[in-house]
Formats: sequence, C-alpha cells, structure tokens
Amino acid sequence: MTEKTKELPVKVGCDRGLCHAAVGRQDRQLNTYDWLADVPGNADTTDLVEVQFKHTRKGYYHNVNNLELKKGDIVAVEASPGHDIGVVTLTGRLVKLQVKKANLKSADDIKRIYRLARPADMEKYHEAKAREHATMIESRQIAKGLGLDMKIGDVEYQGDGNKAIFYYIADERVDFRQLIKDLAAAFHVRIEMKQIGARQEAGRIGGTGPCGRELCCATWMKNFISVSTNAARFQDISLNPQKLAGMCAKLKCCLNYEVDDYVEAGKRLPSKEVILQTQDADYHLFKSDILAGLVTYSTDKNIAANLETISAQRAKQIIEMNRRGEKPLSLQEDGGKPAEVKHHIDLAGGDISRFDKAKKKKKKKSGNGRPNNGNNGNNRRRDDRREHGQRHDNP
Repeated sequence: MTEKTKELPVKVGCDRGLCHAAVGRQDRQLNTYDWLADVPGNADTTDLVEVQFKHTRKGYYHNVNNLELKKGDIVAVEASPGHDIGVVTLTGRLVKLQVKKANLKSADDIKRIYRLARPADMEKYHEAKAREHATMIESRQIAKGLGLDMKIGDVEYQGDGNKAIFYYIADERVDFRQLIKDLAAAFHVRIEMKQIGARQEAGRIGGTGPCGRELCCATWMKNFISVSTNAARFQDISLNPQKLAGMCAKLKCCLNYEVDDYVEAGKRLPSKEVILQTQDADYHLFKSDILAGLVTYSTDKNIAANLETISAQRAKQIIEMNRRGEKPLSLQEDGGKPAEVKHHIDLAGGDISRFDKAKKKKKKKSGNGRPNNGNNGNNRRRDDRREHGQRHDNP
C-alpha cells in the first residue's frame, strides 16, 4: 500500500452522503423525511425548528440562540407558563413548508428554544411523565362523578410539570367549568382541555391497520379530510361497514387516496343507463372494471345472462352506431368469440387450514396392480404350494 493511499480517508455513513438523520424514526410519530439533510448549509437557511412532543403534538420554534441542533436532539422550549421538553424532528428549509402546512395564524404561535435539555430538566420531565397514567384514571372518575358525557382519552404533562393537557372526546358540547376546578384542586397544576375526534384519538394511541401496516394517522398524516361513502362508490367497493371502517370506527382515510384516479378513469366508461342494441338482443351494463377500461354486459337487466366483456372504446362505438340507427351483429368487433379476460389470481385464497390436515398415506401397488400391504410375499408362497399339491399344517 502506498503512502498516497494511506492519506485517503475512508468514507462511511453521513460522510459519503448517506445521512441517517433523514430517515430515522427516533421513536417519533409523524416523522418527516428530510431529503435536504445532506445539502450543505441547509440548517443555516432558517432558524425555524420543528419539535415534537408526546404522540402527535408538534410545535415550531425559533432557534434564537443559534444552537447547533440536529434531528433527535432533546431541547427545552418556551411554554406558557414555564418550559416544555421535546425532540427535534426537522431543521432547515423544510420547516418553512411544514409551518405553512400547519396554517399557523399568527407569529405569536412560534416561540423560542431555550437550550439543550440538561440532566435536571430530564429529571423533572420523567417525574411528570410518570404521573400521566394515574392522572388520567383519576380524572375519568372525577368526570364520571360530575355526570359529564365525555371520555378523557389521554393526559400529557408539560416538561416542567406545571401544566397538564387533558385530551377528551365528546359527541356534544360539554360544560366542564366545574371539572377544571376539581382537576386543579386534585392535581395542583394548570389545566388545559383539548377536544379531539375519533381519528385523532386513533393517531395518538397508534396501532396496526387491516392492511398490516402501522396506522397512517399515527405515522405521517397531519391533517384529516372528511371521508364519504361516495369515495367507495366511485371505486366500485362493496358498501360493507365492517370493511370500510378503520380502527377509529370511522371510514378509512385511505379511501381518499385513489379516488381521483378512479373518477378520471370512470369518465372514459359508458353510462350505466345506456342499453347496447345488436341484431341479436339488447345488452344492459352488468359490471365495470374501471382501471382496466373493460365493461361487461348482460342480456338481462337484473341477473347475469349471456355475459360479454368488451372495452369501453368498443361500447362507445356501438352507442354511436345505435344513435345512427345501426345495429352491429354482436358486441365483439369481429363478430366472433368474445375476447378472453384475464382474471386476477388470488394467491392468498383458499382454506388456510388445509396445511393442518394430515396427508393420507397412499398404498403402494405391487407389480400385478394390487395394493401392496406387506404380506404379498407370503401370499405368493401359499399359492405356489397349492399349485404343487403341497400341504402344510399350521402348528
């Protein structure tokens, strides 16, 4: 190895452009992928920093002291009153986009970062967090004693322990003025009540959806858009409440993900009310494959009879011919057999318990085609003895 080769440093990790700060979760929900983490000077473009607290609560702060902050740092931030403890989840130019997305109404919502958390700050922080569960249980009992129709779903103490946020769910308006007095007398902290919906509660609790992945509301969704059953109708999904509902008992947010593509693809399909007329019979629309652009027609309006699948373009051609008073020989373009439709293969279908069933042992067949039960050799010897007139008495 030459001296010149020894002088070259070995690039590993962030040194060769693969910064782990962009993708690490750091046990934080709603983590944002920082695709500008490796850009030189990215953190110097703005003093805004995104800080995340318990579960899905986030805040945006000014780094007025010009601290060298990076993703995962634990900081003490300004609160009213006192200070709070959070984790830095984003720095640089992307924070401006997040602030715009959060739709902060005034500059007063953006407070300051005091310092990196000290051991004394962390000790107070852990003491406050240890009281949250017991506080939630006792607060539920207090609310029940007052006869309030509400559910306290979570309690979050501020980092210095001087304030507690009570997250509650209620279907109707709740007068909790007496509740605040009782809570303040019981826990000796400043009380803040914050109402959340069923979707926000699922995001705070977290879990795994029916798709097998972590809930979207607990990983990346910050804003919730109303979901209607029309989204399922546009995608031709069966209106089964058990399948359309998510972990929050509301319609799944993912119903909105692809609905725009289905609406655009549905515009290229013929109307359901139009009847296709041929020289043989009249055809009614039976079902549609929206993304594939295929439509299936039946000669009966109510049941599946003489089904034929054609493309949406062919269906529109027949509609134009019918308007001119013409009737084709059949729905197919060549007037022959219908085109073969490729059906999806359900690889996960079938009875899963089939793997648990014991396999039946097949009997081996001998050379003469009869099953071999292990005594064929003795049977052959007995037959040979009978042919030769020999007789053997059993002892």
